[in-house]
Amino acid sequence: MSERRLRAPVWGVATLVVCLVAGLLVGTTRGVSEGDELRAGDSPRLSDLVRAAQEKAGELAATRDDLTARIDELQDRAAVNDEDVAAVLDDLSAIEDPAGLVARRGPGVTVTLTDAARDANGRYPSGASPDDLVVHQQDVQSVLNAVWAGGAEAVAMQDQRIVATSAPRCIGNTLLLHGRTYSPPYVVTALGDPARLQAALDAEPGIRIYKQYAARYQLGYTQQASEDLSVPAYTGSSSAR
Repeated sequence: MSERRLRAPVWGVATLVVCLVAGLLVGTTRGVSEGDELRAGDSPRLSDLVRAAQEKAGELAATRDDLTARIDELQDRAAVNDEDVAAVLDDLSAIEDPAGLVARRGPGVTVTLTDAARDANGRYPSGASPDDLVVHQQDVQSVLNAVWAGGAEAVAMQDQRIVATSAPRCIGNTLLLHGRTYSPPYVVTALGDPARLQAALDAEPGIRIYKQYAARYQLGYTQQASEDLSVPAYTGSSSAR
């Protein structure tokens, strides 16, 4: 997912992924500088390094979730015997929903973006460059901007909640969100008044441009209203990511 057509900070687990990959790359580069051949059979591939870092990040995320559950349990126990603790937890509960820390369910709209598909002969549309055939960051951002403008009460992308500090970004032909990478199709789920959300999507200039490319190069765009959608709670860091 690179920038296209001139259209429109990661911490926690995501930071660890970057650090792990950087460290592995430095070690690999040092070995090459000392005379090892890049084509040597024991030279690690970048894809392997990234995969190992992502697996480690997944393990750490699972540990984080376990510790979070343990903290919640201890807080609940403390609140039973301490009125001050109970009062603080009540105050925190009042801001959890606006902050995206509570799962939500209700009516809304789902938008799905996909890369261009080959025709029956295995070919892409004539005259298309590789850049014309894929979903880009600005396309995703246009959808997110539109649903927020349309009064979305809660938004999710793929299987993660979008919050104020979320910063979807492009890494090659994939999307990086909260330290995890995704390939198309990209699915945005927005809870709110379906009619208002659809009107905002239809009026968004970036989406109009995307639809023009979709019609010409067979990119995918679907927009579906529903009375029963759900989005998960946000479980990541409060830092921009």
